Amino acid sequence: MFGARRYLPSMPSLLALEAVDRLGSASAAAHELALTQGAISRQLQVLEAQMGVALLAREGGKLALTAAGRDYVRAVRSALQNLASASMTLRANPLGGSLNLAILPAFGMHWLAPRLADFTANHPEVTLNLSTRLRPFDMAAEGIDAAIHYGRTDWAGAQHLPLLDEMLIAVAAPRLVSKPLGRADDILSYPLLQIESRLGDWGRWLAHFGTAPQRPPAMLFDQFSTMTMAALHGLGIALLPTFLIERELAEGRLIPAFGHAIPALGKYFLVWPKDAPDRAPLTSFRAWIETQI
Repeated sequence: MFGARRYLPSMPSLLALEAVDRLGSASAAAHELALTQGAISRQLQVLEAQMGVALLAREGGKLALTAAGRDYVRAVRSALQNLASASMTLRANPLGGSLNLAILPAFGMHWLAPRLADFTANHPEVTLNLSTRLRPFDMAAEGIDAAIHYGRTDWAGAQHLPLLDEMLIAVAAPRLVSKPLGRADDILSYPLLQIESRLGDWGRWLAHFGTAPQRPPAMLFDQFSTMTMAALHGLGIALLPTFLIERELAEGRLIPAFGHAIPALGKYFLVWPKDAPDRAPLTSFRAWIETQI
């Protein structure tokens, strides 16, 4: 339950305060809210009496919020926006519920997105909301029901459903490497491209093919999509997940620079909070995505 109910103001009072702050006068607020100026003033007086704090002051014949009022109205505006968003979601899907899913951009674009039409066709009662996150975060604090995670089963406080083993292959544009190199360490004669969150990948790749482990210098990227484009334009040899570049390999726009694909250190998982109560939208999504593995 919320805190003491006496601290919960009425909606008309909060709307009046927010409108006065945004519009700068009681008359403008009255016009927007289809009330009289006197009604706006009464709502503000009721709010100040309930809070026991002066929220507004007269400055040069105009209403202005006090310092306390400005702090308060920021929280009020955020709460009103959240309430409006929740109401819009309810109206959009009155029979089901929403699922807020955080995705990794490359995985979301190349693996998940092509499959989502099947989920929405089979579960029209679920409104799916997608947002991008590159690193683990607090799902409860950010209102996220589940997330796509790359790595190990190490997301604290989360349950993990394995989705995909990742395989890495060294590739380049034919303009840079016209045919596969003779030895693994020949790549060191070329510019290399690398994801900044996986600085050890080239060293592990070299070790896999019998070359002394090392961490060669490389141009850094924060996302696979931009690194793939750099490889396509001949900027260097890239170590990329095979599922991201199936089309580029099939069309010959990227070719293997040396060797076969090797297992990456991490896998892709669907994760969700351990202690959160089961909600029908998440249950439906988990059951569906297991059929896609």
